[in-house]
Amino acid sequence: MVDIVDSLTRSRMMSGIRGKNTKPEILLRKALFRRGFRYKLHAQALPGKPDLVLSKYKAVIMVHGCFWHGHQCHLFKWPSSNVDFWRQKILDNVKRDKKCVSALQAAGWKVGIVWECALKGKRKKDLAAMVEGLCVWLQQTRHSDLEISGR
Repeated sequence: MVDIVDSLTRSRMMSGIRGKNTKPEILLRKALFRRGFRYKLHAQALPGKPDLVLSKYKAVIMVHGCFWHGHQCHLFKWPSSNVDFWRQKILDNVKRDKKCVSALQAAGWKVGIVWECALKGKRKKDLAAMVEGLCVWLQQTRHSDLEISGR
């Protein structure tokens, strides 16, 4: 399928997509803040620069976009143009994610991944219930990981 915009316009559109402070990330962190949790944002010293770092709980939370991180859900669809580029880009992101999670776990961090589909779209989860689950997970003393995706 041919792109409906020229390459300059597409480039400008793609460069406008943020890697941090996304709407799903802000929604989640505001909800956690209201519940009394305090965190650091995008800690550069940690592998993968996690979106939220809750040092008190030795936990990190990453909010992953379903497209960019190759989540197999209703929000993800392989692009039909420039297929080789996008396949390699997304697969590299998935590989890097696994490497970062392993490094964080090896350093003793609990890792929580919240997928974009859990926060938006037709299959999103109830925010209050999701935040309650995150609160319970954060306060657990055992080191378990958590992954939340849409229904």
